[in-house]
Parts: sequence; C-alpha cells; structure tokens
Amino acid sequence: MSNRPLPLARRIRFHAEALGFDMLAGLVRLLGPDRASALSGALWRRIAPLNKRHARAGAQMRMAFPDLDEATIARQLDAMWDNLGRTMAESFHIAALVKDRARFEIDEDTRLAVEKARAGGAVFVSLHQGNWELAAPLLDSLGLPVAGIYQKLQNPFTERKAAAFRTPFYALGLHSKGHDTARTILKLVAGGGTVTIMADLRDLTGIAVPFFGQMAPSTAFPALVARMRGVPLFAGAVLRESGATFRVRSVEIPVPHSADRDADIRAIVAAIQAQFESFIREAPAQWMWGHRRWQK
Repeated sequence: MSNRPLPLARRIRFHAEALGFDMLAGLVRLLGPDRASALSGALWRRIAPLNKRHARAGAQMRMAFPDLDEATIARQLDAMWDNLGRTMAESFHIAALVKDRARFEIDEDTRLAVEKARAGGAVFVSLHQGNWELAAPLLDSLGLPVAGIYQKLQNPFTERKAAAFRTPFYALGLHSKGHDTARTILKLVAGGGTVTIMADLRDLTGIAVPFFGQMAPSTAFPALVARMRGVPLFAGAVLRESGATFRVRSVEIPVPHSADRDADIRAIVAAIQAQFESFIREAPAQWMWGHRRWQK
C-alpha cells in the first residue's frame, strides 16, 4: 500500500474491521478447534446460501456434474458451506490442529514428496478444497521449510493480524503477490527451497486448459518455476474426513523438458488442473464452487 495517510472514513472502517477480527478470533480460540469448527460450519450452512455466490456455486456444480439431480446438488452445496465455515474457524487453530497428528492420515506419497523436496527443492500446488490452510503448515511439521504466496488484504490492520496466524509456518517467507514476487520465488527455488502455491483460481493472464470439460484460464507460474529450476512438482490436498480430521493426499506431476518450452508449460498446467479435477471428483462438496473459475 501507499505510505500516504488513509482517508478518515476508510481508517475508521478499517479499524472497525480489525476490531471485529479480534473479537471473532478471541471467540473462536475460546471455543477450541472442534467446537469452533462445528459451530462455524452450522452458521455458514444457514447464512451463506443467502449470498449471491450460492447461485453461482450451484450453476457451476451443475455444469461440472450434469448427471446430478437437484436434491443431490442441494446436499452438496450445504456440505460445501459447512466445509468453508469449518475451514474459516480452523484457520485460528492451525498450530493446535497440526500439532495433533492423530487428526491426520498422511499418505505415503506425501512423505516421499517431502523427502524429494528436502533433497533440492520443489513446487507444491494445492486447491481450495478440504482445509487448504493446513497444507503448508503440515509440510512444515514434517520437517520441510516452505515459502508461500498470498494475496494481501486491503485492510492493513486486519492484514497484519491475519498474517500472524500463518507466518510461523512459512520458514522461507510468506510473500504477497507483487512485481518482484516471481523473481524472489525463482531465486529461492534455485537455492534448493520449496514453494507452495494455490493454483485452482481463475487467472486471466494464464493458460486456458480443460477443467471439467470447459476451458479454464489457469496460472502457469508453478509450471514455469518447476521447469526452469528442474525441481519436482506435486499437487496435494487436505481432504476433510469427519469434523476436524483430515486425509492428506499428494501426487507428483510430470515436468517435461522438451525442445518446445511453451508446449511443456501448457502440458504441465493441464496436468495440474486434471489432478485438481480428480481431487474434486473424489470429494466435490469440499471444493469452493462459488468463485468464478471458467468465466472469461
């Protein structure tokens, strides 16, 4: 943000939002991870369908799963809001959740991915499914220092408070999107570091590849980093099992190195999105259907 003073009205609004954030954080932490998760999920199931994103989520789910009947769609959307509500509350309990290893079933492919990354760096991509907030902290808990990329909040006061919950799990830094971020990440991976990137959102500057039968503009940055630096690329998901318990999955994505660099990048992007689609088909109610994924 600019160093210029904020207008008074905006400053008052930002402080009010930050106060609300503190009150929410205090309540959620007081409840503990399990009660907070359950209560937030129940509240979101009641309130979130009133938002315009509910209609968009339903339309996109129907497009992706044309064989589902309306009753099934309604149940899936209800479960989606429950998952998102739980994820919001659990984001205030990341340290406690990650510390309790009994909450996680971590597959062998994830452990092998961590070992490969330790040997010389890697790129991990994930999607807004299950509790995605736990993905990087879990890698950190398994002994793999990681960097992350995120979008800063407009409110600088809330931004600092929200970042405080995440930064302890990013030993190599939590980097906000900006002009120098790509250069920073490329340098970090060249030095043997590992970066985690959320790669399922629409990116109009990216590459359009198939996703549930429709062309979807998708980020090429993870593919570019993995190919340029010659490191392995993994797609992972933290799927919700029951309440605040999870199943962790990882799949290695091939990184071709042919004479046609552009074709290689496109193939990697397509493979990432194909794996994301596979994860979503496994647990469709746990993906965030409300964002604009396909719209140009």
